[in-house]
Amino acid sequence: MSDEELRRLTASLEIPRGQEWEGAVRLLLTLMGEDPKREGLRRTPYRVKKALQFLTSGYKQNPAKILNRCFNVKQDEMVIVKDIDFFSLCEHHLTPFFGRCHVAYMPDKRIIGLSKIPRLVDTFARRLQVQERLTTQIAEAIQEHVKPLGVAVVVEASHLCMMMRGVQKQNSRAVTSSMLGVFRSSEKTRGEFLTLIRLPLAS
Repeated sequence: MSDEELRRLTASLEIPRGQEWEGAVRLLLTLMGEDPKREGLRRTPYRVKKALQFLTSGYKQNPAKILNRCFNVKQDEMVIVKDIDFFSLCEHHLTPFFGRCHVAYMPDKRIIGLSKIPRLVDTFARRLQVQERLTTQIAEAIQEHVKPLGVAVVVEASHLCMMMRGVQKQNSRAVTSSMLGVFRSSEKTRGEFLTLIRLPLAS
């Protein structure tokens, strides 16, 4: 399709102001060879808009606000929240990747509510992402705002961009990690974390 043909097509869709999301989806459907006016697709632009707004809602979340309340306690043992389910969108293909995240930190007389950690994971996961950056963003946010002695994050994920297209490997999983502070400097601390996240959940 030439630039002029694309311009005419965009103009022919008559996208009104305030409906840019829907207009963009109608354009994509048309470029695929579909008819966005047929019954099954009439509300698809609206549904896609709502889905994408939810899946990228992390852009509107502030990690500092999530981690802004700490509790002063005499706690110097490792805190772990593991098996945190997440879904994200690959920024290269806009296809989902999903899996589990394991997060630990070593308090320095300050702790945060346990629910803050899954919320933080969702904040960064609900953006256009690559797994490597997602992993480091989670770790660095906790280190910056909670100021523990160290943070460890391991992310395991399946990527539909590798499963549905490209190399089409159905059983491959990517594993990334970020180790800060004592988790980087102490092999013993790092080893304890890696051992604990592999233990089965208590029944």
